[in-house]
Amino acid sequence: MATGQRGRAEKLSPVLRPVWRAAHERLSSGQPVSRIRLGPLMEEQRAALADLLGLDRLPPETVTVSVARLDEVLIEAVGLPLRDVVAELVGPIGNRAQEREAQGKERADLWVWLKRSDVVVGQPALNDWVEAVRRGGLVEGSTERTKKLLEGTLDVLAELPAAGVPLPVLAQKTLHDPHGLDEGTRQGALVLKALAAIYDVPVPTDVQQKRGLWERAGVADDELSSVVLVAGMRPEGEGVASKVLRACTGHAAALTLGQLRATNWGNGLPETVWVVENPSILALALERFKESCPPLVCTSGWPNSAGILLLSGLAEAGCELRYHGDFDGEGIRIAANVMARTGAVPWRMGAADYLKAVGTVGPSVGRVTEAPWDGQLAEVMREHGITVSEERVADELLAELHSNE
Repeated sequence: MATGQRGRAEKLSPVLRPVWRAAHERLSSGQPVSRIRLGPLMEEQRAALADLLGLDRLPPETVTVSVARLDEVLIEAVGLPLRDVVAELVGPIGNRAQEREAQGKERADLWVWLKRSDVVVGQPALNDWVEAVRRGGLVEGSTERTKKLLEGTLDVLAELPAAGVPLPVLAQKTLHDPHGLDEGTRQGALVLKALAAIYDVPVPTDVQQKRGLWERAGVADDELSSVVLVAGMRPEGEGVASKVLRACTGHAAALTLGQLRATNWGNGLPETVWVVENPSILALALERFKESCPPLVCTSGWPNSAGILLLSGLAEAGCELRYHGDFDGEGIRIAANVMARTGAVPWRMGAADYLKAVGTVGPSVGRVTEAPWDGQLAEVMREHGITVSEERVADELLAELHSNE
């Protein structure tokens, strides 16, 4: 539309706005349009339309008008055809047919790409998985996001079966994110569905089934690769884990699942064991306290088999477990998992603790679910939207450890 023509359509009665919106919707279909159905119209709109069309009586509440007739009267009234009037008063006229065609081609190209990938071609059992993914549709309606997710899945599958590699190592190698295949991630679920297709087993629905499928693919919490970090504990007894802990006074001990399975806890266990999510907190505590380090266990994110076995054993032996982790969506879910599985209680993990530490900038908290131990925590985290990492509050945690020595 030429610059000098802009604003002409504004001379038309504002009462006719619903008419122009209906015309915009019809013209944006991308199909040839010769007639436009209008209505239901209110009486004042019917009167305005009768005036525009030069009718001697009011049109019915719902009326069909030819585009040619509207072009004729609008050119006479404001010097613009219907399409220009609609574009000026409502907005640019789209082409839904063309957009659907382009989107359909993108989707078709995506599924062809997936079916022809080296991983799928090399393992025909994955064809059923491809069809299941296709039927599931696009991630958030986006071809780009879906392809990115599938590329990550193919990269993981290309490394399987693995030789007993821990899941975080596999995730770091293939996705550049050690938590990329964690429980609850879309990526992890997609890989497990592919593995179920490869091994012709049902898609796992609980933690034990998922762990079993990972193990079948060579990604396992075996007795060597499943490790938990411990410091500051000097239990009595001849069990291998007890001996390792006593030998590691002033240092962190990396206890394997095998060592823990071979240990029955006896005397000399502490009354309280402090549990943290991140190894950096354990390292800071050892640097500060050295040989007098308080009893600390690090889950290193989601607890693995070794971590759960250790914490459950300590709880059964009478130790109070006090847990602290990151204040983000994942950290809250990890904390809830640890507490539910081991009976741990929260340590500086309430809404007041978050509000005291939160800054004005920082990583997003991500998807935040409810914290069973504090009904206000999720709400305030969603409101502020900023992660409070354990490292941010390390000084406060170490100060409390010092006061409890």
